[in-house]
Amino acid sequence: MGRDNYTWYMHNVHLVPYSWEEQLTLMQRELARAHSSMRLAEHRNRRLPQLERIDDEAEYERRLNHSVDEYLDFIDEEEIHYVREWMDQALREKLGGFTAAEPGEVRNFFQEVQYRNPLVMRTHMHHWLELARMRENPHPSPIRATPSLYNIFDHRSEGLATGVEEMMMHAGLFDDHPRAQELVWIMLAQRAARAISGLMLHANEWDMQQAIDHAVKWTPRGWLVGAGDLVRGEQHLYLQQPGYGTSYISGKIQIEDLLGAYAMHRGDEYTLAGFFNDFFDVGVIPISLVGWELTGERPAFLGADDALHTH
Repeated sequence: MGRDNYTWYMHNVHLVPYSWEEQLTLMQRELARAHSSMRLAEHRNRRLPQLERIDDEAEYERRLNHSVDEYLDFIDEEEIHYVREWMDQALREKLGGFTAAEPGEVRNFFQEVQYRNPLVMRTHMHHWLELARMRENPHPSPIRATPSLYNIFDHRSEGLATGVEEMMMHAGLFDDHPRAQELVWIMLAQRAARAISGLMLHANEWDMQQAIDHAVKWTPRGWLVGAGDLVRGEQHLYLQQPGYGTSYISGKIQIEDLLGAYAMHRGDEYTLAGFFNDFFDVGVIPISLVGWELTGERPAFLGADDALHTH
């Protein structure tokens, strides 16, 4: 697309406040933060056993199902957001099955995470809670209740799924799984690395092989294989859907910004559950519009036409 077209598309179609240049800076910063945080976590955990891959099908199924119970119990008991009966089924429908691997074989990147601690990937599965919510508790607006013809809400959906990984870690989900905290940082590093590659492809600065090499190099522990289908498939997808590759992190950052603004706006009435419940109840729309509705503050990049309203 080129840098200028990419920026225009972000601002005017996806309603994302960041330019191409700003997104590159954000991705570079998150990549550095992920690597440094991972190293600190590794140091803190240096006397603990390493996380080994689950290699028994029965044990894998047991831990995978237990991770759903543990996650939903944590959300409920720690008052993160409301828990509904349909959420359990929504998560279990996407568990997947066991796949054997040879010793030393590197699986798909996300399987390398999942097979070490399934609880980590349960946080990202907020995707399926969002879709189940649209089915079980649709928004009263027919516009918001109907899925868009094009994925202009990717920053909200992928940003939420990625954001809650770290948010739940800070909230205490992995206090009894200290090595799992390393996995959160590894996933953030992989997403930042591949996002930088996608940006450089759209800017016509790198070719596909350079993009792949960068993503592979900066994904920790050698879990992203350059000859594998995942890394190349991701970059092709991000060329087909501009902004999707950065949405995981730039969406996460927008939600983090909104959490702070919401708390300031609510003052003494703020609660974390209040934030998430209000966030969900707005519907699946771009985060900038969610923020406008929750705080009454219209983002500056959307302009200053007071005739526009959120309702």
